[in-house]
Amino acid sequence: MDREKRRESLKRRYGNRAASAGRMGGPHGPGPRGHGPGGPGFGPGRNRGKMGGRPKDSAQTIRRLMQYVNQDWEKIIVAFICILLNTGATLAGSYMLRPIINWYIAPMDGSRGDIRGLMLSLFVLAMVYFTGVCANYLQAKVMLTVAQNALQKLRNDLFTKLQTLPVRYYDTNSNGDLMSRFTNDVDTIGNMLSSTLVQLFSGALSLVGTLVLMLYTNIYLTVITLVMIPLMMKAGGAVARRSQKYFSAQQYSLGALNGYIEETITGQKVVKVFCHEEIAEEEFSILNQELRDNQIRAQFFGGIMGPVMGNLSQVNYSLTACIGALLCVVKNFDVGGLTVFLNFSRQFSRPINEISMQISNVFSALAGAERVFRVMDEAPEPADVPGAEILEPMKGYVRLEHVTFGYNPEKTILKDISLYAKPGQKIAFVGSTGAGKTTITNLLNRFYDIQAGQITIDGVNIQDIARDNLRKNIAMVLQDTHLFTGTVRENIRYGRLDATDEEVIQAAKTASAHSFIMRLPEGYDTLLEGDGANLSQGQRQLLNIARAAISKAPILILDEATSSVDTRTEKHIEHGMDRLMKDRTTFVIAHRLSTVRNANAIMVLENGEIIERGDHDELVAQRGRYYQLYTGMSELT
Repeated sequence: MDREKRRESLKRRYGNRAASAGRMGGPHGPGPRGHGPGGPGFGPGRNRGKMGGRPKDSAQTIRRLMQYVNQDWEKIIVAFICILLNTGATLAGSYMLRPIINWYIAPMDGSRGDIRGLMLSLFVLAMVYFTGVCANYLQAKVMLTVAQNALQKLRNDLFTKLQTLPVRYYDTNSNGDLMSRFTNDVDTIGNMLSSTLVQLFSGALSLVGTLVLMLYTNIYLTVITLVMIPLMMKAGGAVARRSQKYFSAQQYSLGALNGYIEETITGQKVVKVFCHEEIAEEEFSILNQELRDNQIRAQFFGGIMGPVMGNLSQVNYSLTACIGALLCVVKNFDVGGLTVFLNFSRQFSRPINEISMQISNVFSALAGAERVFRVMDEAPEPADVPGAEILEPMKGYVRLEHVTFGYNPEKTILKDISLYAKPGQKIAFVGSTGAGKTTITNLLNRFYDIQAGQITIDGVNIQDIARDNLRKNIAMVLQDTHLFTGTVRENIRYGRLDATDEEVIQAAKTASAHSFIMRLPEGYDTLLEGDGANLSQGQRQLLNIARAAISKAPILILDEATSSVDTRTEKHIEHGMDRLMKDRTTFVIAHRLSTVRNANAIMVLENGEIIERGDHDELVAQRGRYYQLYTGMSELT
């Protein structure tokens, strides 16, 4: 694949995903198996939209952002009073130069200067500027507090929203891009709230105040400055429009790059096993260059604003100085007035420069805010039906009746599935990869809702059971282990937070994990970091099994739970698994057919249909698909 084709592929897989993360759809089901770069869920079949562009509704985004600062409206009022004081002090200090020059330095009547009056005036001038400095300091401190309070609430709301989103959302969105919204996008919002808004307001006040004092000082020179304003605004607007587009593209490129980095690091072993390093480097280089190009454009147009406005300001200053000097000679315009007006002329362009330069920051922040709010606007898991049932205790009678389901309505995964399981029974699912085995377990947990048929537990449709109650009564052990940063004890107790230390130890013994835990440096108090990187894959899986054992859930799902342990370890935990499954309704997904020989019923799935069912001996006697798999006549892939 040449570089240009690879670039287009990456833009489909990551760029478009970052640009419209949060949209559902796509033909792929959830990704219960780990994958590296370019793995499942990043196929080209996602029509994701284009990168960059203006925020769809800037006004609405601003209104939503303001809701996060309204809680500190008293502080905001204090900050804006400080801005008024600072701006007023700056303007007053500038104008005081006129009487100081005309009265004490170069009196218009030709008399000698007044040293005593000059010193007193300079002291008053210093006090005025000192007041402005104090007001500016207080304003900066207050607005920083307001901004951080808003960001804290924004992050809380975003994280809370993530807890309500369905599993489908995480199956179809990049973890790295979601992380980018928590970091880069939120940071740009914080910069806008803490400094940009203040500078915009301060600049507007300075602009108006300076214009009033310029008119009061000399109307002829003011006309020159007013003639330059349209030129400055037009130049600034042209640069700002280009800047906004590239800042939006920069944010999306950053999210795409973060997504690729996160997936590549997570799947580093896969990368090395398949000698994918060079391709990974090339793909990273493409995404990195995409970000570099967008950042260069964004930073160029953002940075060029200052020089463009500064040069126009210099033109304005030069014209004002030349014409003002003529007025001093011809119209007897006072030197103090000319000095003050020249200061105002430069001061007048400064807020225009600040406002123009802050526009790019506003656009960048709005682009980031729109990405954050896009996550917040995602539909959460549907609420429980009114009067949802709480099954206490849940016994574990499970029935699937003519269940039909597809992750995408156009592609059916399960077709008319019916089965029954009761407490103490072990139901096994075998079949080729993609046959729908894991999908059944996802439906039992209501990670997805079925399109036809029904699933009942203890005779109650699971859609009529409160989700929390349903999931609390289902324990899962997946092929992909996940341990949290914390002690071994805390990770096992994750299955039931009110479990005692004795119950934690008993659960570990049930899963045959107690012996290796006691060999750890601090036993059950050993700290695990990096998803249990200091443990072997088999040891991590044993902790997952212990976590399921402690939950006391009446329904147990084992999705390739022993695939990560060696045969010797598997034999060691068989008796523990038998104790774990006692009196529980157990569903087992296994490729090792030796692990399902003692199942009460084995379901053989192909293309989403149950083509054979029965116990081991019955299925072997039928000499069908299961017999082929068991005897090795057909590969289970």
